[in-house]
Amino acid sequence: SASPGVIALFQPSTFHRDLDSYMENVAEGMRHEYEAIVAAGLILQIDAPDLGLGRHMMYAESSEAEFIRRAEIHVEILNYALRNVPADRVRMHICWGNYEGPHTHDVPLAAVLPTLLKAKPRSLLFEASNPRHAHEWTAWADTVIPDDYVLIPGCLDTTTNFVEHPELVAQRIERFAGIVGAERVVAGTDCGFSTFAGFGAVDPAIAWAKLGALVEGAAIASRRLAG
Repeated sequence: SASPGVIALFQPSTFHRDLDSYMENVAEGMRHEYEAIVAAGLILQIDAPDLGLGRHMMYAESSEAEFIRRAEIHVEILNYALRNVPADRVRMHICWGNYEGPHTHDVPLAAVLPTLLKAKPRSLLFEASNPRHAHEWTAWADTVIPDDYVLIPGCLDTTTNFVEHPELVAQRIERFAGIVGAERVVAGTDCGFSTFAGFGAVDPAIAWAKLGALVEGAAIASRRLAG
């Protein structure tokens, strides 16, 4: 389900007096969707690329410090929308744009991580495999992470047709398990394999092969981490 911030990013308003009032109105509307999903017995996943991608789109002319201040507001508004949703029933996805490109203007994970940890969801899905962000696993080692926080690192690059070796997937999982413990790591993907209809860089058959490698790699890591 979309965050108020990402809705504002891709569907800007010319009616509201300012961005914050628009996001607040969106938050109140989306609150009903969030609560209905959880009431149906499902885990709610919030899509919040505004906290990553938003840096070089919505706030491209701002300084990094200004973006962080704005991201804090995005998180506050999201938390308001989630006020009736239990923290352990919701997880959040952040990314810097699911496209093949240089990504040289992506905000570093370390810069935005303290803000991400203020969001209500207690699980975070994030990019950790593509060439621009794979190195950032160390940012988690340098951060105080709440004891109830679950990491869902991307162990597959969703912008390339290379199929990851299961051993590489296992190594990626083990890096994060070494930081927070195996019981607080879930293997994920950097993003989706088709962000919207007709847009996808990976052949469908290869996407399935990559997911197969994810399963195999998770099994390898689980065996090793179990001792």
